[in-house]
Amino acid sequence: MRKRLLSFPWPDTQAVQASPHCFPIKIKDSTSFALLEICFLLAVLWCGCKKKDENRLTPAQIHQITRDLAAAASGAVPAGTPIKLRQGASRQQPGNTDYLRIVLKNDSSADAHRTAVARLIQSLNTVATQNHLTQDPPSQTGDLLQFEYRHSGVPALEIEIMTRATPTSSAGAKNSNGKTADARLAIIIDDFGSDRAAAQAIFALGYPLTISVLPNHEHSVDIAKEAHRRGFQGMLHLPMQSVANEMPEAQELHPGMLAPEVGALVDQFLQNVPDTAGVNNHQGSQATADAALMDELMSVLRDRHLFYIDSRTSAATVAYDTAQDFGVRSAFRNVPFLDDVAEVATVRKQLELALRGAREKGEAVAIGHPHPSTLQALREVLPRAQELGVHLVLTSELVH
Repeated sequence: MRKRLLSFPWPDTQAVQASPHCFPIKIKDSTSFALLEICFLLAVLWCGCKKKDENRLTPAQIHQITRDLAAAASGAVPAGTPIKLRQGASRQQPGNTDYLRIVLKNDSSADAHRTAVARLIQSLNTVATQNHLTQDPPSQTGDLLQFEYRHSGVPALEIEIMTRATPTSSAGAKNSNGKTADARLAIIIDDFGSDRAAAQAIFALGYPLTISVLPNHEHSVDIAKEAHRRGFQGMLHLPMQSVANEMPEAQELHPGMLAPEVGALVDQFLQNVPDTAGVNNHQGSQATADAALMDELMSVLRDRHLFYIDSRTSAATVAYDTAQDFGVRSAFRNVPFLDDVAEVATVRKQLELALRGAREKGEAVAIGHPHPSTLQALREVLPRAQELGVHLVLTSELVH
């Protein structure tokens, strides 16, 4: 049977054979020719995209490179150096990358530390070159060095190298007169948000106390704004999941949350607790023991320039160490809670222990709650703090 050529009702002007595997197509005018050109360009683009996809690393390949980089880093830094990796690359979320974080302790001279960083980066770049990765120009923010590795122009891995200074004790520090400086004590009062009268009672004391406010309570916004107006330091009392999950808040951080979820929830809470300088955990014995969740939280707090106080509701907490690793200014409660037993005599005794702890350690962070017994004990004990050699300070003065 004779094949019929595709034809149009206009007079023939030219004929183009599209492919040896296709029927010949007679092009009748400039419009038809333009249409063929578009089809050709689309075919070229499709082939180019297909070739680009074939050159792109799979998530499994990126994960292996990340493990190889972690191994190279381990061999280039002192034993015990914290090295954390997160395998974020996935087919479902093509924009996500893997992540590698190395925390270097800086307990040597500046030149020696620069040499250590250079040696680490050289080890990483050796692995990167072997896998045809290119490095973006690094950025330095304080003690944090960041850069990305790319493959065929596509981001594959994010690298963070954090310098963690060796902390020094302030106990026995001397002031400009050569005398022993006053010890410093910061007192945080948690769980504000529902009781405006208790907040007013704290404000009336006139001492530089820190007010930690729970989000989404009836008076959360008002108390946070009033604390700021009166010169008190305000914090977000961040709800986190506990082991027993006793009396949980309606919303709280919990293990298994992804980075965008953590960031969105923290931002929502911050809108409800304005003028916030820092964060401490409400409950959280389970959440603060989860390394992955704390990684996500500290990244958020660092980006928002907030400090973190680990309330230490669990001996298994990793929150403070993670904050330090991420360069988040931080501290932790290092004396017993003031009012586990809400009786005036007991709280008074706990306050005296906090003052003693501050003198022995040089500085201390104490945490209480707005119980009537706590308020009464504060009225009785705080007037004697200065004569006992302890200076009351805002919590932000004790973060490092």
